[in-house]
Amino acid sequence: MIGWMKKSINPSINGVTGEECNPVSTNNTNPQSICFTDDAEYVDPDPGHSFEAVEQQVFGSSNIPTMNGFVEQAISMPENLSETVMKGFKPESVPIYATLVREFAIFDRWFSSIPGPTQPNRLFVYSATSHGSTSHVKKQLAKGYPQKTIFDSLHENGLNFGVYFQNIPTTLFYRNLRKLKYIFKFHQFDLKFKKDARNGKLPSLTVIEPRYFDLKGLPANDDHPSHDVANGQKIVKEVYEALRSSPQWNESLLVITYDEHGGFYDHVETPYVNVPNPDGNTGPAPYFFKFDRLGVRVPTIMVSPWIKKGTVISAPKGPAPNSEYEHSSIPATIKKMFNLTSNFLTHRDAWAGTFEQVVGELTSPRTDCPEILPDVAPLRNTEANEYRALSEFQSEVVQLAAVLNGDHFLSSFPDEMSKKMSVKEAHGYVTGAVSRFIRASKEALKLGADESAIVDMRSSLTTRSSIHH
Repeated sequence: MIGWMKKSINPSINGVTGEECNPVSTNNTNPQSICFTDDAEYVDPDPGHSFEAVEQQVFGSSNIPTMNGFVEQAISMPENLSETVMKGFKPESVPIYATLVREFAIFDRWFSSIPGPTQPNRLFVYSATSHGSTSHVKKQLAKGYPQKTIFDSLHENGLNFGVYFQNIPTTLFYRNLRKLKYIFKFHQFDLKFKKDARNGKLPSLTVIEPRYFDLKGLPANDDHPSHDVANGQKIVKEVYEALRSSPQWNESLLVITYDEHGGFYDHVETPYVNVPNPDGNTGPAPYFFKFDRLGVRVPTIMVSPWIKKGTVISAPKGPAPNSEYEHSSIPATIKKMFNLTSNFLTHRDAWAGTFEQVVGELTSPRTDCPEILPDVAPLRNTEANEYRALSEFQSEVVQLAAVLNGDHFLSSFPDEMSKKMSVKEAHGYVTGAVSRFIRASKEALKLGADESAIVDMRSSLTTRSSIHH
C-alpha cells in the first residue's frame, strides 16, 4: 500500500526501491527470483497468511527472519500467486493514502502483533492478547474471548466509546462487549457517524468497522481480496472529510491500520527476540507458539491537525529498549492519553511503544489541512460478484452472527452453514442477526435485566431469548 511512496512522496519512508527480490526456492535449488514491482491492481484470489504460511514467508529455510520465503510460499498455494505477492500499488492508485502520507504521518515500523491471520491480530488491537489463539477458534468464539479490553478500562474510568459498524461489529468477538451495559455503544455507521461528527458528539474512542461483504451498489470497503481497494480509499475519504468539518477536528487523532499483511511481501525483518508473551498463554499443537515474536509490518497512517506535514515515525523510544509499535500500542497509548487508572491489559501493551508524541510537536493545530481529499477511480472493471463463495474471514463473521442469533446450537453450525452461503446470503444473515441481537438486548435492559448480563438468543421459529450471566 505504501512502499512505493518512498520514491515519489517521501524518501525517508522505509519503503521499496525495486531492488527487493525473493528467490523461487529458499533452499537454493532454483536460482530464479522474482522482484518487487509497482503494478498491483485488483487482487483476487487471496494470498496465504495463516500462522504456517507466515512462518514460511518470514523464515524461508533459515532460523532467522530473512523475509525471503514469500515467493516460495505463494508458489505452494493452489493457484500460483508468486507474482501477486511481489506487487505494490503505485501512489496514484491509492490517492487518499498518498495525500494523507504527504499531509500527516506514516508509521513505517508498525508490526502486526502475531505472525498469523486476521482474528488473533484483531483481538490484540483492543486487548493486547489473543488469549492463546493463533487462528480462528470456533469454540472460543461461541463463548466469546474472555480477556479484559481497553473498552472496559475506558468504561471503568467514566469515558465513553462507540463502535460504528457497517455489517457487523467484530468487537463482539470479545465476550464482555456482548454485555447489556455496552449495547448502546454500537451504532450503524451510515446512520450515525457523520451526524455525530457534525454535532461534535463523537465519544472519547470511536471505532469504525468497514463493510465486509461485496454487493452490487454496496461494495465491500475493507481492502480484503477480492474487494477493490478503491472502495477502501473511499471510506477513509468519507471518514476524514466528516472529521475535518467536525467541531471536534482540533481534538481528534485518526488512526488507520490493518490487522495483518495479507501474505504480501515486505522486506523489513519481523522482530523475533525478547517480545513479551502477553499473559502466559501458548498456542495450540503442533507449534505451541509462545507469542514471543511479532508479525509482518502493516501500513499505519495517523491524521490530526496537530501532526506536522510529512511526518515519518519509525521505532519508538521505549518503554523497553526493544519496544516496537504493534497493535497493542493502541490500548497502551489510550491508557496514557486518557490517563486511565486501570492497569495495563497484559505484559504486551506494557511493552509496546506509545505514539502520543505524534500530536506533541506543534504548539497550535494546523489550519492548512485539506478539507476535501481527491476522488478515487475504481481498480476493477466488473461488478461485485454477490454469488461467490465466502472467504475465510467472511465465514468467521457468519459464525459470529450465528452465535448472536443462537444458531450455534444447531448441528449444522458452523461449517455447513457458511459453506452453503453466497456473499449476498451471508450479508443478509449477518445484518439480520446483528439487528436482532441489539434489539433483544435493548429490550432486556428496558425490562430491568442486570446490565452485566448477556442476551442468549435461542434458535427457533419465534427466536426467543433468555438472559444469562
